[in-house]
Amino acid sequence: MSDPLSATHRPALELPDPETAENVIYNPSNELLRSFAESQETTTEFGAPSYVSTERSRNADKTKNDIDDEFGPEDEELISDVVSAAADMDLVCVDRRVGRHPDNSYVCRLYVPKEYGRIALSLSKLLEPADPDAEPDFYTVQLPDWDRTAIRIRPEAGLTVVAGSDYTGEAKKSFLRLFMYYAKQQGGLGLHAGSKRVRLQGENGLETVGQLFLGLSGTGKSTLTAHGLWLDEPEDATMLQDDVCALRPDGTVAGSEGQGLFIKTHGLERETEPAIYDATTDESAVLENVDVAADGTVDFDSDRYSTNGRAIIQRDELASADDDIDLPGVDQIFFITRHPAMPPVAKLTPEEAAVAFMLGESVQTSAGDPSAAGESVRVVGTNPFIVGSEGEEGNRFRDLIDDLDVDCYVLNTGSVGGRDIGVEETITLLRAISRGTLEWTTDETTGFTIPESVPGMDIEAFAVEENLTDAESKLASLRAEREAYLDQFEDLDDSIADALY
Repeated sequence: MSDPLSATHRPALELPDPETAENVIYNPSNELLRSFAESQETTTEFGAPSYVSTERSRNADKTKNDIDDEFGPEDEELISDVVSAAADMDLVCVDRRVGRHPDNSYVCRLYVPKEYGRIALSLSKLLEPADPDAEPDFYTVQLPDWDRTAIRIRPEAGLTVVAGSDYTGEAKKSFLRLFMYYAKQQGGLGLHAGSKRVRLQGENGLETVGQLFLGLSGTGKSTLTAHGLWLDEPEDATMLQDDVCALRPDGTVAGSEGQGLFIKTHGLERETEPAIYDATTDESAVLENVDVAADGTVDFDSDRYSTNGRAIIQRDELASADDDIDLPGVDQIFFITRHPAMPPVAKLTPEEAAVAFMLGESVQTSAGDPSAAGESVRVVGTNPFIVGSEGEEGNRFRDLIDDLDVDCYVLNTGSVGGRDIGVEETITLLRAISRGTLEWTTDETTGFTIPESVPGMDIEAFAVEENLTDAESKLASLRAEREAYLDQFEDLDDSIADALY
């Protein structure tokens, strides 16, 4: 376990000692945590607990850290008041571990009020138990009943205060945010990405291909990370992580969540995602903001509470997950988009890949914001949890993939103009890229490097020029949009900005 924190910055002396404090129940069992929130539970037809929270997504606009934001007296007072309040209320405290890699493993301590034991239950099902007597690296105090909503982070102290939100995702991301921050401090980069190991038959037996998938919500990141690529034994494709990992300078990809996964459930069906569906309908799952009737019937298609319904599922119950969470090396990185002006797949230079990283681009869906459906949406690294300079993240990404000789691609899972790209076409592309059998050529319309041909797929039918109405004008407008977006990042190397597509 690594220990990046200076003892003088630790908040431990101010927070209750869970081993001795009379107001703290320390590391209770999952059964006990569930019992604390019994009055809030609707039990599903398969025996799992389901809860409805007041807050149903993260409050990004109410989140500040003291590296990117200047904390004023009000911020300091909030932190002090929340920490002080923790000494005077009945709490549960759980210690868990984020990451297994010896240089990217941290002990996380969460304090929540006893009546919100469901939050601690969910975290305990996401992260593995910490070693006994291990000192915490990261601390989160979450007090949902605070009179205003605010999240304040002191990365160097490993402290997060969550006031006025009962959303489980705030607790989860409080630790994953710091996991990514300290990966960057070590010369690597924290990534909001899924990781996958593909084993394919080669000249000398099975050969391993390591893959990462980056994409905004709704692009299919989790689906593609978990997909088996329709391979026949002994070949296989196995998910290692589906949310956050750390790309290290030696090419290792350190995973973060060793026990469970925090998945979206809206629209989940067995026909399209059988492994995830089976794990979600197991009694070991925990559901949040999913429509569950009084008799326990679950409706994943309903938006009664939110389209951001979630489930914590266990890796042990997910057929497509492996025991390992660390990827020994990465060979290919995919940036997933649903932008109709993009080809089904394009191969990128390191500088173009850094552009794709900085753009973090897709289009708004009707589920996300009906009034903005179809408009471009951009988040650097597809990662809203970056602490520090975003331009420097792009520079670091370019340097790492260049040094490690990683192949990068933009993968469109939406449509080219009006022509839909189905799951079958996407998996056909991924399988061929994994095998390294494609020949590439330059697309005169977009300037991208695209496949010349793809076995089992009519790639020419998805040409941008043939499917996008008024392609030349729309591409020029899109490029101008992207250029204006990149201009805001003063720390971004010129060589990356000049590679804009």
